Amino acid sequence: MQTALASDRREYLSHLNCRVSYYLDTSCSGRPLVLIHSINAAPSAFEMKPIFEQYRGQRPVYAIELPGFGFSERSNLKYSPEFYAQILFEFINTIVKSTSDVIAFSLSSEFIARAILQDPKYVKSLALISPTGLSKRTMPNNSFSEPIRKVISFPPIGNILYFLLTSKKSIKYYLNLSFINDAPEEMVNYAYVTSHQPGAKHVPFYFLTGQLFTKNACEILYKKITIPTLVLYDQDANISFELLPDLLKQCTNWSETRIQPTMGVPQWEEPEKTFKALDTFWKE
Repeated sequence: MQTALASDRREYLSHLNCRVSYYLDTSCSGRPLVLIHSINAAPSAFEMKPIFEQYRGQRPVYAIELPGFGFSERSNLKYSPEFYAQILFEFINTIVKSTSDVIAFSLSSEFIARAILQDPKYVKSLALISPTGLSKRTMPNNSFSEPIRKVISFPPIGNILYFLLTSKKSIKYYLNLSFINDAPEEMVNYAYVTSHQPGAKHVPFYFLTGQLFTKNACEILYKKITIPTLVLYDQDANISFELLPDLLKQCTNWSETRIQPTMGVPQWEEPEKTFKALDTFWKE
């Protein structure tokens, strides 16, 4: 599989005993920028490519690939919000090892929020792109989700379902929902390739059954964050942001910028507006 980013790629063995891959460009000095891709059937650091390319050469940039995706380990582990929070906590504290600005995309916003609540010392600011956890919609009960996951992931049902979910046609359809116009062909192609690597089917079944989401994430996670936090969003085919106005009222360290017109992936559809919002946020 081709690398997601044209940059140095490294790996390390986490304390959770799984191999974690990440990209980096440390050719310049300054405060590091850490990028975290989303969670779905076919994510990777490729989702963060426009931001990585924009800021490399200006400051150190790191882009992690979470276990289950990209070049990281894809074993049949027990995946959970706590698991991913621990991975991110370790990555920032033992690999980056410097106070950083962090950008998380979609569901990974909940993971990094959970990690920061353990110890925020190495995160100076947080930018969340189309974050989950700001909708009034409730998540399913895990007591039902795990039995469902076991059923739908068990062969041959699981293999057939995953094949349908990650066909080229299906990937293109779902990616197009997140774009005003069609998703870039290079994104569709890379998503297809990375979703067909050995072990790629494990995490998506946890995702599909809701087990990677945190119930009441706004109350449990976001409202407890005390560092400067920016939300970048607009329309989104998959999530909503009804809880954002109340969060902004209650937490003065939170701010928002609407990147219009976009459908959930502003770093690809409106990159210049996204970069401008980030630069303004970091200067404040």
